[in-house]
Amino acid sequence: MLHEAATGQATASLSPLSSASPAAFGSDATAAGAPALTTYHAYQIIRRNGAVVSFEPSKIAVALMKAFLAVHGTSGAASASVRETVEQLTQNVVRALLRSRPSGGTFHIEDVQDQVELGLMRSGHHEVARAYVLYRERRAQERAAQGEAARAAEPQLMVVDGGERRPLDLAALKSLIASACENLGADVKPEPVLAETQRNLYDGVAIDEVYKAAILAARTLIEKDPGYSRATARLLLHTIRREIIGGEVTQAEMQAKYAEYFPGYIKKGIQAELLDEKLGQYDLAKLGAALKADRDLQFDYLGLQTLYDRYFLHIEDTRIEMPQAFFMRVAMGLALNEIDRETRAIEFYEVLSSFDFMSSTPTLFNSGTRRSQLSSCYLTTVSDDLDGIYEALKENALLSKFAGGLGNDWTPVRALGSHIKGTNGKSQGVVPFLKVVNDTAVAVNQGGKRKGAVCAYLESWHLDIEEFLDLRKNTGDDRRRTHDMNTANWIPDLFMKRVIEGGHWTLFSPSTCPDLHDKFGKAFEEAYVGYENKVDRGELKLYKRMPAKDLWRKMLSMLFETGHPWITFKDACNLRSPQQHVGVVHSSNLCTEITLNTNDSEIA
Repeated sequence: MLHEAATGQATASLSPLSSASPAAFGSDATAAGAPALTTYHAYQIIRRNGAVVSFEPSKIAVALMKAFLAVHGTSGAASASVRETVEQLTQNVVRALLRSRPSGGTFHIEDVQDQVELGLMRSGHHEVARAYVLYRERRAQERAAQGEAARAAEPQLMVVDGGERRPLDLAALKSLIASACENLGADVKPEPVLAETQRNLYDGVAIDEVYKAAILAARTLIEKDPGYSRATARLLLHTIRREIIGGEVTQAEMQAKYAEYFPGYIKKGIQAELLDEKLGQYDLAKLGAALKADRDLQFDYLGLQTLYDRYFLHIEDTRIEMPQAFFMRVAMGLALNEIDRETRAIEFYEVLSSFDFMSSTPTLFNSGTRRSQLSSCYLTTVSDDLDGIYEALKENALLSKFAGGLGNDWTPVRALGSHIKGTNGKSQGVVPFLKVVNDTAVAVNQGGKRKGAVCAYLESWHLDIEEFLDLRKNTGDDRRRTHDMNTANWIPDLFMKRVIEGGHWTLFSPSTCPDLHDKFGKAFEEAYVGYENKVDRGELKLYKRMPAKDLWRKMLSMLFETGHPWITFKDACNLRSPQQHVGVVHSSNLCTEITLNTNDSEIA
């Protein structure tokens, strides 16, 4: 099939349906407009005979075109629609393959052909898919009859370990996979994992790639039985141990290994200026002895992979932190100021490592490090001057740097068209500054471990509210869009009353009615109506009056279209706030569950 055409073996002797052959993928033909080969230099294809060749998406296009011609006749070759369909299907297949190996790797030819089948079915080309499936089955039977599947006479597979070639220790690989599947139920079997792993190996493969192939093989079975998630995690745990401890370490040996490894890990982290020097003052031998290796087996695959990718400390991309050491490091950071530090650290470790309690992400990132910022969210109010605005931007950047999520109250900033006394000009409003906030959140992500997260809050009487509602739209002037940050309406009860009554709503600039920002409930209503009366008397020039229902309709429309701005209620939060005596709640956080008072000098 695929490898036959690639090695020059004849395919012309096949039946007319052979035009639909997946073998075309292995031919030397190149589809017009196909991506350059160098784009996929990190990817390779394993043929059925074990040979490894470059991954060339153009050959997928050739196979698909022949499949369509076999079903629809040669007249289809001239059809622009067929060519466009083939091009789109090829792109879909390539994207699906690359998603499974984002960092590069090998695909078995059967995996590629499975994706082609899936792509044909999903796009509704059922006749072509049927012909493709039948052809594959017939060729499989032919190979079985010819004895092509026999592997006994093949030379032993060689792997590269530490720069040296040696035979693959198949017995050790079987034992590793069997131990990973142990005690996970009768439906979690090592045989499918081993078979899929072997199918993705080739002569001269690095030993690390062998273990990666085992992880990927087990991962593909998770959808068949959730128990394979634990098996995959155990295989990943094996590679983590090889990276950090070095060599092969069994689960039975890990209890002693943890106690031996832990003091050295703390010292290495301190020397690398990753850990707080005070951690070295603990009784490290006592804490190392308290680590429980069997709790490594509690992880499922996604949990352990996430810890490995984002949380474990590393030196030049080499991890130095094992799972139980990670939990103990967090516990040590939390117990630094306790009287009996070791005892309290062990208590914290017990609840963390047993998953009875889990700290927030910033705590897991930073506890025990040189900059132990442990809070998840911060709320700020932005003042109405350039110093205050850019000070808020600086605070955003610094807080985001150490994994804090941000909620900014932008209501005090004057609206578009407001007078600027210092320059005798007019303000550009809130939106241009929010664009800078958005780009800052992208540029200063959370410690390089996850995206920066910011939410801007604006009260519904602000004159810029209509533009604020459009910030997350995908159309319009991109200079006035914020695609990466969150937005939220801060709605007073009076607005909802006007909606229910079918009344009008007046928008103001905070520069002409600064006290509205710090009022809620009855006091807000009285002040707001007073400003509306000033408008009626001609005393205020900068305003906009509109039916409240129209603004409410736009709020809901944008919420439906973009998921933003969120609907949050100013009066409900303030009337229930236990901190009314110290200030007003002007915003919430990213999860809208924290409501604390803020002002231009108070960060919550």
